[in-house]
Amino acid sequence: MAKKIAAITTVRNDALFLSKWISHYGEAFGYRCLFVILDGYDQERPDCKGSDEVNFIQLPFVPHERVLADKRRARIMSEIAAGLFQVFDIVTVTDVDEFLVVDPNTGQNLQDYLSSLGARTSVSGLGMDVGQHLIEEGPIDVSKPMLGQRKYAHLSARYTKPSTAFRRVNWGSGMHRIKGHGFSIDPNLFLFHFGMVDYERSTGKTLDKDRLATGWGDHLKRREMLFKIISENTPREGDDYFETARRRQFWQRPFYAWNKPGMLKDQPVVKIPERFFSLV
Repeated sequence: MAKKIAAITTVRNDALFLSKWISHYGEAFGYRCLFVILDGYDQERPDCKGSDEVNFIQLPFVPHERVLADKRRARIMSEIAAGLFQVFDIVTVTDVDEFLVVDPNTGQNLQDYLSSLGARTSVSGLGMDVGQHLIEEGPIDVSKPMLGQRKYAHLSARYTKPSTAFRRVNWGSGMHRIKGHGFSIDPNLFLFHFGMVDYERSTGKTLDKDRLATGWGDHLKRREMLFKIISENTPREGDDYFETARRRQFWQRPFYAWNKPGMLKDQPVVKIPERFFSLV
């Protein structure tokens, strides 16, 4: 029997992903099960399919330096998720540019697959940091699915997040870990991150006055290295490497970060299998 699943995100100054986030998780769990935190009274609600059913929570914008802002955001989302567990069985918490996907080979949709998992604290999808291959791929067409237009991803432990919880938890900064608990990387779940999906749109984030004023400039420049990683590394076939990546991220953890997956220092890039095309 399918369980009741809620999805939460936060957003500020987004011109690309919120409508896609609402579409993806609304089709998966139902639009009335979505909770979007608008960070600032100056933020407008999107006009897209299902948006009139989405639960919007509008909060005052409080400028913080990037690290403090991430910690504050994690606390807010953890507290909202804790309340939702009064009426939902499972809660998924992601950034607005992150999309949890179940492998089509399972023959199940995301809600049924998550509902089928046994008792646990959380589950992580393998982190897929999708970026534009500057030699092979042109600008993104936002009216069409992104997967397929983008065929490569960096297997990044930063996005192998414990994004789905089965009971009340406290996420750490950026939702990269759950405080006091380990993690489990599911063999059939993937978390696609699209923050650098298009060179022109993504590098334009560095012009956001709010981000620059709160110390995001250097962070965004580091994130833009993804274009170089994807365009210059020789890609592996995803299906030939996914399980290896899961094992390495689980077992190669530093002792001081036991509840976060270990980073893969060889910067592996994979070709995304065609069965995922058009899913997001």
